[in-house]
Amino acid sequence: MKIAVIGGTGLIGSQVVRMLDDAGHEAVSHSPSTGLDLISGDGLAEALTGADAVVNLSNSPTFDAASPAFFQTSMDNLLAAAEKAGVGHAVILSIVGVDEVDLDYYRAKTLQEDVLKAGPVPYSIVRSTQFFEFMDAVMSWTSDEHSVRLPATKVQPIASAEIARAVADVAGGAPLQGTRNVAGPEVFTLDELGRITLAAKGDERTVVVDDTAGMFAAVKGDALIAGDDAVIAATTYRQWLASR
Repeated sequence: MKIAVIGGTGLIGSQVVRMLDDAGHEAVSHSPSTGLDLISGDGLAEALTGADAVVNLSNSPTFDAASPAFFQTSMDNLLAAAEKAGVGHAVILSIVGVDEVDLDYYRAKTLQEDVLKAGPVPYSIVRSTQFFEFMDAVMSWTSDEHSVRLPATKVQPIASAEIARAVADVAGGAPLQGTRNVAGPEVFTLDELGRITLAAKGDERTVVVDDTAGMFAAVKGDALIAGDDAVIAATTYRQWLASR
């Protein structure tokens, strides 16, 4: 299969391209650096010519109230071009619990899912829990030289390589006409995960539980925890830290 991977140079996309190629598919990476602009539509027709499937891993440049407009326009343009090119399968990566969280970005990702479901192209949605790789950024939002403030939000993080594998497997198969959830093997509170991360780095700062700190403070209960239908990855957070 020829598979167009939009956002194919990013953390997930670059791994998806490699995995698809290794599986015998022809994966072609597309991004602004190759002349593709999802908002204007420039380069879309060329990117999708001859493609059997398209994987859209593009992301909004902001996580704020501007993000819904990005996903609406980019998906409208992508699906129109995919239908015209005869692409038989469109895949996106979303977030476990995305429709249960009251944040601008999560509402935007829910919109992206809804546009895909209502569109003219057979589809698959892969929903993932939070990436191991994002933990440093999450801690940086609310940290200083003495402490890191984190909410006690429950998370079930996963390695990006295992997310990429799930996306590649779905992209190389028949459209799900539905959603596949993938998650890491362990549930932590975010403050607990912060302590594990600092300890692994020999960082002596203290983690302080602050249920107003950072974006994930808005998440309540088990919204970010995968259900019984999820595919559970093998790599634990401590294994991933040790491998870095």
